[in-house]
Amino acid sequence: MQKNKQMYLLFKKQIVRIFALLLILLFVSSCGNTETGSKKLKIGDMAPDFTVNALGGQEVSMSSLKGNPIVLRFWSVDCKYCRADTPVFNVYYERYKDQGLNVFYVNILSDENDVHSFIKDLKIKFPVLMDKDGSIASSYQVKLVPQTIIINPDHQIVAAQLGGVGEEELRIFLEPYLKL
Repeated sequence: MQKNKQMYLLFKKQIVRIFALLLILLFVSSCGNTETGSKKLKIGDMAPDFTVNALGGQEVSMSSLKGNPIVLRFWSVDCKYCRADTPVFNVYYERYKDQGLNVFYVNILSDENDVHSFIKDLKIKFPVLMDKDGSIASSYQVKLVPQTIIINPDHQIVAAQLGGVGEEELRIFLEPYLKL
């Protein structure tokens, strides 16, 4: 019985990894910006730099975060997946921020009052960035939300997931960089 349970857990982990790989492949194949002819981002590329003020005023600059893993979550207030999986991001941030984990919600084109309500409703503790002109999303070639991009301490893009994110996916994506 114990052996069957172990096999089931191993099988489940493999399915999650395959699913994550398929989503990464989807990101790589669909994130090109053909209108401007810019180079398509892919896993292993350096993360585009940006500097913006988070809600609350603190300046966030990607270049100043080198040496720590980063989770960028592109979202909007009317996204049901964003509301559903925000508690997972809250838990991960609270649990691993002392190990250097940075989590940033990058809001695309939502009204700032609606964003403040979202933050309050879901008790978000990590920085929320307003991408008012869409330049951050454009630099990461994000066309649909929600999309989560994982950046390693060397600032390389190591994963991208379109849609909702669960605790198991975050564990797989961040395990190489944190003591989980």
